[in-house]
Amino acid sequence: MRAIWNDTVLAESDDTVVVENNHYFPAESLHHEFFRETANHTVCPWKGTASYYDVVVGNDTNPNAAWYYPTPSAAAQQITGRVAFWKGVRVEA
Repeated sequence: MRAIWNDTVLAESDDTVVVENNHYFPAESLHHEFFRETANHTVCPWKGTASYYDVVVGNDTNPNAAWYYPTPSAAAQQITGRVAFWKGVRVEA
């Protein structure tokens, strides 16, 4: 699987975990130069508190377009150390 935004591959892995139709990529599969930590957090009732990254490609920023759960709940342990995408980031095989 590949995560792509602005014709740039952000992450690539054969080992994604699908939860609620979102592919969670291993953190080590990200091209970290395109990610910037944000102060944004949201709470999912069953997964826990999510943290976010802006995706930055060239002069373009896609705010909070990637998220992860630093300490997911026991029910969501399979996404520990993984990152998912939205806001126009394509995930394709």
